[in-house]
Amino acid sequence: MKVYVTRKIPEAGIKKLKDKGYEVDINPEDKVLSKKELIKVLKKKPYDAVLCLLTDKIDGEIFGAVPSAKIFANYAVGFDNINLKDAKEKNVVITNTPGVLTETVAEHTFALMLAIAHRIAEADKFTKAGKYKGWEPILLLGNDLSHKTLGIVGLGRIGSRVAYHAVKGFDMKVFYYDVRRDEQFEKEYGAEFESVEEVLKESDFISIHVPLLDSTRHLINKERLNIMKPTAYLINTSRGPIIDEKALVKALENKTIKGAALDVFENEPELAPGLAKLDNVILTPHIASGTEETRSKMAEMAAENIIAVLSGQTPPNVVK
Repeated sequence: MKVYVTRKIPEAGIKKLKDKGYEVDINPEDKVLSKKELIKVLKKKPYDAVLCLLTDKIDGEIFGAVPSAKIFANYAVGFDNINLKDAKEKNVVITNTPGVLTETVAEHTFALMLAIAHRIAEADKFTKAGKYKGWEPILLLGNDLSHKTLGIVGLGRIGSRVAYHAVKGFDMKVFYYDVRRDEQFEKEYGAEFESVEEVLKESDFISIHVPLLDSTRHLINKERLNIMKPTAYLINTSRGPIIDEKALVKALENKTIKGAALDVFENEPELAPGLAKLDNVILTPHIASGTEETRSKMAEMAAENIIAVLSGQTPPNVVK
């Protein structure tokens, strides 16, 4: 069996594939392959499987370049980079890596929340620049999280885990929006189910955890930013296009909201003009799942999905 891996991933996953006796080819360049480059490399051998990344745009042309491939295993929880309709037409199995990164992304979300509220990045920059001359009573004053209101938009695994940290660790009140109401979650965390608008209006911190769909693209737009509290902070560790980034820049410049912390961007790796110049925003380069433990588990999970399909079994994480 032959497997192509579109970019270097942790060795744990590669080892699993090689231990099965599979021939594994890995993109030797530390960069995302363009569509043209990927098609060219996939045509070189009759690969039985492709392990791809969320930065790879997979559609009918890609599937057509490697008709021997039975599975494209996405090294990610999301799969908005793959055209599922084309995959179904080509009879290609698509898998992802759900669940494994829940705690890690929730931790990063809270790290961003704490950092923006306590002005950690500003303070670090201030101190390293030699501006710290001694303790001052009103130097770089931030805001507490404890006893504040957290609004969660998208109550999947990650959103629920963020709520756990908020309630159990910081005594926060939780409002949430999701396409489905979860009364058990409400009972466990004292949470309240609201519309998107009400969550935005009532929350001191808003954390985004929805998948990227046509219905969620620019879910947070100019109009919705305008109904947030001027003291509110917006955190996004889901997908960049959920937020209208240009509208967010204006909202931050005009102090429509107090701050934002983003791990994902609308047109990665590019940033909306002016975003990087703002002091009231923290930006991390799509690393919310970026711990050694989690990325290795993701690699193993993707490998296990491939092994299952190539062994004639149903993989554990089929994308419906």
